[in-house]
Amino acid sequence: MNRMLLGFAVLAIGAVSVATSIAKKQAVAESHRRSRQTILYYTLSRIDNPIIVLGDSIVEASTLPRELCGHAIVNAGLDGASTTSELGDWLLDALDGKTAAAIVIALGINDALGAARDLPQFEANYGSLVATLSKATAHVIMLGIPPLDASSRLPVLTRAKATPLIDSYNVALPALAVRCGTTFAALPPLPTPHTIDGVHLSAAGYELWNEAILKGASVSCGSK
Repeated sequence: MNRMLLGFAVLAIGAVSVATSIAKKQAVAESHRRSRQTILYYTLSRIDNPIIVLGDSIVEASTLPRELCGHAIVNAGLDGASTTSELGDWLLDALDGKTAAAIVIALGINDALGAARDLPQFEANYGSLVATLSKATAHVIMLGIPPLDASSRLPVLTRAKATPLIDSYNVALPALAVRCGTTFAALPPLPTPHTIDGVHLSAAGYELWNEAILKGASVSCGSK
């Protein structure tokens, strides 16, 4: 009986430890989310008609060009973001009633890596995000999703599961853009390797990624 009680106690302690760890991670993520939104609010409050690049850690870690055809380019990346992160409301709150010349959406990696969302889920989430963002701009641009690299820092099984999903997302995005009345910006072929860890872009990867953003966002040139 004592051994059984001891076993239950060990299991309970383990469960509490896991729950505490998850709670801490969630608290850190939520704190970062609030901080990024606050910084965005400060930035956007002093800029009119910006081009905003909205996305995940690939966006947040980027050093975007400063402007395009007179429009300041603003980094609205959020580490860990996916199409279910409610980024539309998050960004609109930071804009505080202001509008943008264009909003570039750069999402999809975490939908494939973390949640392994199937294509119908991804399309529905993405379409809902576009509908929200369209309240703040006449130009929404959907950016293609970078492929994963083989890397010792990215488990082979993880890459094998996520790659077909990313491929399916990229195949679907052009047609989704047509249905949503937006612009699709394809990525050019990227070199091998083009990441530092299988996921996050290297300097060579970012160079081509930036070019695709500028080409896609050019639809806003002339709108002041």
